[in-house]
Amino acid sequence: MPQSPGENAKYRVPSALWAAAEGLLDSLYAESGAAAWSVSRERFVAALERSVCKRFAEGGLTTQQRLEEYLQTLYAEDLALACGCMEGTEQAWEYFVREYQGYLRASAGSITKGSRAGTDAQELADSLFAELFGLVGKRGECSLFRYFQGRSSLKTWLRTILAQRHVDCIRESRRWTPLPGDNGEEKKSLPAERIGNPVLDPHRERYVSRFVAALESSLAALPRNDWQRLELYYSRQLTLAEIGKKLGEHESSVSRNLERLRRELRGSIETLLKAPPPLSEPEIILCFQYAAEDAPIDFRKLFPGKQAGRPEAGRKETS
Repeated sequence: MPQSPGENAKYRVPSALWAAAEGLLDSLYAESGAAAWSVSRERFVAALERSVCKRFAEGGLTTQQRLEEYLQTLYAEDLALACGCMEGTEQAWEYFVREYQGYLRASAGSITKGSRAGTDAQELADSLFAELFGLVGKRGECSLFRYFQGRSSLKTWLRTILAQRHVDCIRESRRWTPLPGDNGEEKKSLPAERIGNPVLDPHRERYVSRFVAALESSLAALPRNDWQRLELYYSRQLTLAEIGKKLGEHESSVSRNLERLRRELRGSIETLLKAPPPLSEPEIILCFQYAAEDAPIDFRKLFPGKQAGRPEAGRKETS
């Protein structure tokens, strides 16, 4: 059975904040189409709260506005589909196979640097279906869908799992150590560990560390005004309207500038991650997804102080 809201979570949403969000929860449930997959409002809301608890496990959820802003960023339709698949709803699974099987194979072809029809790509993509379906144990309890939080699109999340599976397979092939057999021939030892689960990747910390280092370097190279936009939004957690008032910009301009900065930062970070020692494309995908999933980045350290007071030496200024 899926967990009840907040069950076994280190953090729980303050009851007053959650109760005040009832209207938004109703809207999200209706807009998600969860009912089409026979997912009850209770089950869907439980998935939403698990996502909130995961995101704010280290704190930071202090206002109703912050809660509602986060809920509105979630991919509600994808989360509803994942809930339906996790519960084994036939309609949900038929839709998932029809809409996602081709995408998985195409993504696998890109990750393995081959054709979507190639053996490696098909094996990589098709191997996910057993894990997503949860063939081991009771359906739902072992399905990988239980790890989907709705913070990225379902396609992005699936591509991340494919990337990790590919990286894990490469690592596993390197861990096979020749040992002498009884007949003098070589035999292979068992690998040190099974192919990693997306939430149990032993290399996760290293990827996040590489991502944070690249992010810090990219932030250091920003013009002051752009740096301040990010500091106001991510560190001080001001609204778009409040940022616009401080910077003398319209709210829509603030939104466009933040979107531009996200694109530029992603490009800069990817370039740095490809620098020696370079990461592969699948590993770079993991870096971004792990950073997004666990929110391990302490923006208070990236943007110290409350006056956007970063050092000026070597920094570019906007005109």
